Amino acid sequence: MAPVIMKDGDDPVLSRLLAAAPEGVPDAGPLGRLREAGKQAILDSGLPTPRVEAWKYTNLNALRKVAWDGPGEAAAGIVDVESAVPNVDGYRVVLLNGRFDPVQSHLSDLPKGVRVQPLPEAAADGRVAEMLGALVPVDTAPLAALNAAHLDDGVIVRLDAGCVLDKPLHIVAVSFGATAPVASHPRLLIDLEENAEAVILETHLGLAGDATLSNLVSECFVGPSARLRHYRLQQQAANGFTFTTAGVKCSDKSLYDGFTLSLGEGMTRNDARLVLAGERIEGHINGAYLGIEDTHIENTTLIDHVKPNSTSREVFKGVLTDRSRGVFQGKILVRQEAQNTDGHQLNKSLLLSDKAEADSKPELEIYADDVRCSHGATTGALEEDQLFYLRARGIGDAEARALLVKAFVAEAVDEIRHAGTRDAFHAALDGRLDLLFEETEG
Repeated sequence: MAPVIMKDGDDPVLSRLLAAAPEGVPDAGPLGRLREAGKQAILDSGLPTPRVEAWKYTNLNALRKVAWDGPGEAAAGIVDVESAVPNVDGYRVVLLNGRFDPVQSHLSDLPKGVRVQPLPEAAADGRVAEMLGALVPVDTAPLAALNAAHLDDGVIVRLDAGCVLDKPLHIVAVSFGATAPVASHPRLLIDLEENAEAVILETHLGLAGDATLSNLVSECFVGPSARLRHYRLQQQAANGFTFTTAGVKCSDKSLYDGFTLSLGEGMTRNDARLVLAGERIEGHINGAYLGIEDTHIENTTLIDHVKPNSTSREVFKGVLTDRSRGVFQGKILVRQEAQNTDGHQLNKSLLLSDKAEADSKPELEIYADDVRCSHGATTGALEEDQLFYLRARGIGDAEARALLVKAFVAEAVDEIRHAGTRDAFHAALDGRLDLLFEETEG
């Protein structure tokens, strides 16, 4: 491991984070080159602060107070994944603190033309080397640069033209600090060639114990007429940090259906950029979140319409209790050539406490003149008329509030187009809400 040379005045926390990065040199192949580029980019930019416009609502001071260590080797068997994550019938990849765990991964009998490989095994492929970093350049996102500086493990998913993944692929990323605070930086690359189809489910689970930092970067290439349904469930512990940076590029007549359900504690920030690079594309970035205690959850998105005749939908709904904070920053960009664009964006927040906070920044930037675009945001408490209606029919106050909250956020989960994942997400949401209202009544 090469020493990290820092200048006077540089961030000591960043120095500690980079100290765990693997050594990479310019001639060490594609992973080494990307590591060096990521390391240089994060040293140049530093960790983001609220002075950066895109980070004005998220302060990383709590992260700076932790003495982070590297992930070490994957410890097979330390987490019983079978009982800890949603029960979805499908193939499975397990990442323990970012390290591929072959013991709990189930990848036998994959359909012909479907390849699921650990990053080090797949990196020698020239196409994989070209795709890594193409959608999330290290000079555009500081946490993506930090991820690239640690690039040495993750998973590559590739489907040849016309291939259909017959069951969902469940990627389980578990973060745990067994003896010290642990930072991990997993990488996910998904490549669907023409007319391929797949359901990818990610579960991000943070265990109680020492602090954890999970800093994931994902890049998804959706070929012509391909269909990718991509869903993420986040369940972080109270002293955990979850950051995701995602880039998605869609080609002609393709479908991308994305959904993120954030139910954890601690700090979560999801950055996503969806590029509709062809015509007649249908693209969705949807989500729901539940904030409790001092939880901080942010979703920052960009949907980029490059070509004409495509449709995008973006709906995020959040429920915020106690002193939690929910942030939505969403932008739809319609370029001049992207005539006949149909784009819709909506953020709704439900506040169950006068100490909770919702920040919403929806935005449209349109350079075409033949478009149908809308955006909006609402924030409020439960409707007293609805509560009165339920109470008048013999339903108690606590039960009435629970019913209304569940209905509010469950409507967003209903947008998921894969039935098995939708049912699993509803079950996870119901369990978390039941626990919340039990604590409230107590």
